[in-house]
Amino acid sequence: MAKEETEVVYGKQACLAVLAKRPGDLLRVAYSEDMAEEIAPLTQFAAQKTLPMLVRDDVELERMADSTHHEGVCLQTKPRKWTTPNELAELLAHDKTAVVVALDRVRNPYNVGAILRTAAFFGAHTVILGSTLAPQAVRVAEGGAEGVRLTRTTDLVDTLRRLREKGIRIVGTDANAQLDASKAQFRKPMVLVMGNEREGLTERMLAQCDEVIGLRGSGAIESLNVAVAAGVLIARLTRA
Repeated sequence: MAKEETEVVYGKQACLAVLAKRPGDLLRVAYSEDMAEEIAPLTQFAAQKTLPMLVRDDVELERMADSTHHEGVCLQTKPRKWTTPNELAELLAHDKTAVVVALDRVRNPYNVGAILRTAAFFGAHTVILGSTLAPQAVRVAEGGAEGVRLTRTTDLVDTLRRLREKGIRIVGTDANAQLDASKAQFRKPMVLVMGNEREGLTERMLAQCDEVIGLRGSGAIESLNVAVAAGVLIARLTRA
């Protein structure tokens, strides 16, 4: 179903979000017959625009989505538009309330999707990814991938360095940080950097951080899942 110049999106909420946020990117709709009523806005739009609509069984949808979690609907779309690091820097120069989330080697699609959903829910300005956006992450985000600006970079350290040079505050996270996030005061615009669960932020990444914050728990366990930690911090920072 997908070609190099297209994107596959699957999952009910993820697909409906594409219709809501970038309907002009829709190319094809495939769905199971028992989902027709739930995705009626999609099929009505596709019919109006004379886009291909395919009624398929679960096996065929699984093949199209390359996943068993298609939820009965799969779209083919134009590639999503990404904000470049330079464009992001210009946007942040004019938004003194912005909170950006950067993911350093966070690749698990369930974690990425959960973070995107949280970022969209709390109104984060942008999420910076250092890798491609997996379709599974888009599904898990439940529409969040369409509800937040996305930036992709092949060198996150250099991107953060350039943002920092333009006066954007960079805040790293570490389970053992001395500064408790609940007591910290933050100057915006800012970038919150979340690191890989097993290794945390690299030394090169930490060198670009103006400060490093952590979350204090009861001590019963050592740390939080990265998506959960991101949720707590995004809620804190966007409301600060």
